[in-house]
Amino acid sequence: GALMLTVYTILGAGDRNLGGTLTLGVLALALFAGFTVRQARAARPLLRLRLFRSRTLTSANGVQILMIAGMYGFQYIGALYLQRVLGYSELLTGTAFLPAPVAIGVLMLSLSARTVARFGPYRVLLAGLTLITAGLALLGRAPVDGSYAVDVLPALLLLSAGFAAAMPAVTGLAMSGARPEDAGLASGLFNTTQVVGGSLGLAVLTTLAASRTEKLTGAGEQLVAATADGYRLAFTVAAVVAATALTSAAVLLRPGRNSSTPGAEAESGTRAVHEAFN
Repeated sequence: GALMLTVYTILGAGDRNLGGTLTLGVLALALFAGFTVRQARAARPLLRLRLFRSRTLTSANGVQILMIAGMYGFQYIGALYLQRVLGYSELLTGTAFLPAPVAIGVLMLSLSARTVARFGPYRVLLAGLTLITAGLALLGRAPVDGSYAVDVLPALLLLSAGFAAAMPAVTGLAMSGARPEDAGLASGLFNTTQVVGGSLGLAVLTTLAASRTEKLTGAGEQLVAATADGYRLAFTVAAVVAATALTSAAVLLRPGRNSSTPGAEAESGTRAVHEAFN
């Protein structure tokens, strides 16, 4: 309920007054707080709060929220850019996105596990987030008269390679921070944060894009140009979010920072990635 109300509050922020938005925001925070108190006191909690004592697990989940927020924005707004700005049909838009899942699948099956084993999840995660940030930044300049081969495909390939590298690495790091008896709960939490990051990121980015477009069309700018400008703003913000994920990962997940034995959790993360692929 708290998450749904948060998304609803963000999406409708432009259509209601400040007081209404703040009221809904306070209600969402109250629900979050109520859930936390309940889990702290319950004899058999749904989410054991001691799980968050692991800085590695908590930091990895936070990084994933930011990473997924940017990626979900790309998938949704990228499709809208192709259709509403470049004039692609639904079928052509789907075909245009096809290189992304193909590249992700090939890279994950052929290179991800071996790359993590050689360089460690921390370095692979930073490399992947760098590629994601670069891909989103590239989309932040997508013009009204852009072309797929020049303005979309290069960013698509950067994002695919970045996701294929970052996702297994951050998964391994998150799972390395959980006790064996908490592995199932940690996995469920990690999957949940993906949905949280995607929902909140998409709500924020689409709201920003729509508000920018509405403002420009109200000022007399042509609809297609205003729409493209709104999408560029959303992509730019998504790139900033991805860059924040990169900075957070570099600082919070550095080997040795969250473990009494330097590199212990990073090595555990490498094993977790191998187990996932096996």
